[in-house]
Amino acid sequence: MDEFNASKPIYLQLADRIHRQIISGELKAGEKLPSIRDMGIKYNINPNTIQRAYSELEREGILETKRGQGTFVPERQDRLVQQRDKLKHEQIEQFVHVMREIGYSAAEILSGLTDYLNNAEKGDE
Repeated sequence: MDEFNASKPIYLQLADRIHRQIISGELKAGEKLPSIRDMGIKYNINPNTIQRAYSELEREGILETKRGQGTFVPERQDRLVQQRDKLKHEQIEQFVHVMREIGYSAAEILSGLTDYLNNAEKGDE
């Protein structure tokens, strides 16, 4: 998934992508991220855009920059747990909002979600 859509600024899409990689454990606590230059080459994005994404994540406490060493995923696991819970809540809230706009009741949403998860688990076996 190296493509970006035009509906949202690229730096925010990249920041979201990095955030998800951290929350999922793909990027581990203490791990160094690629340099701005290397990340720009990887995604074919202007380095200023990469810097903006890194800065946004640093402002949120999701990344930390060590002068002369690079940008890292912080060691603090408590922050990761908070971020994971926050993201889960945001995704559920968005999903439920859309489903209610369409006209589904709480029971219908829960039933549909349960059916989906049960079928998804069967597909994993």
